[in-house]
Amino acid sequence: MLDLFPKEKIILPLPDAVFEFYPNFFNKEEADLLWDKLLNETPWQQDDITIFGKKIAQPRLTCLFGNEGKPYSYSGLTMQPHAWNSTLMFIKDKVEQVANHNFTTVLANLYRNEKDSNGWHADNEKELGRNPIIASVSFGEERKFQLKHITNPEAKMTLNLNHGSLLLMKEGSQIHYKHQIPKATQPKNSRINLTFRTIL
Repeated sequence: MLDLFPKEKIILPLPDAVFEFYPNFFNKEEADLLWDKLLNETPWQQDDITIFGKKIAQPRLTCLFGNEGKPYSYSGLTMQPHAWNSTLMFIKDKVEQVANHNFTTVLANLYRNEKDSNGWHADNEKELGRNPIIASVSFGEERKFQLKHITNPEAKMTLNLNHGSLLLMKEGSQIHYKHQIPKATQPKNSRINLTFRTIL
């Protein structure tokens, strides 16, 4: 069967923001190939971050890629970007077509096992502007992604981010919501997540 464009799109039923989920953005064959390339081509590193005034080793490996001269800072850490490679440019072009938005930077995250995680936060750093669009692409092991509204306790959701999926977090998403990847209670294999963003 032909892999027709556009892909299946699911609008998450959450107020005050737009979340679009494409569970099969890349088919399994594409996703398997991209997973292998990303795992082996990326110079993964583990940095210290500052949480509540305390320095800890970040509970995952990361790497920043992007346009020259556009560093990215969060949790007391400033990262300098590596140059785009052909694998990331391929993914970026596909994502930009669907998002109708140009991205300058991607933060790659490697969750090695069930113990690696990312705590509650919003991607609201000042260099991203007031109302950023974030595109999150997942490869490898499926992990739970949790969303919660900052002021409305009823507005929350848990989404399974599967191999080859794309989540677009659009207008209002970083103003009204926080999100996290919690530690898992069952053993998990590795997962790679790419979060595309635009540094102003």
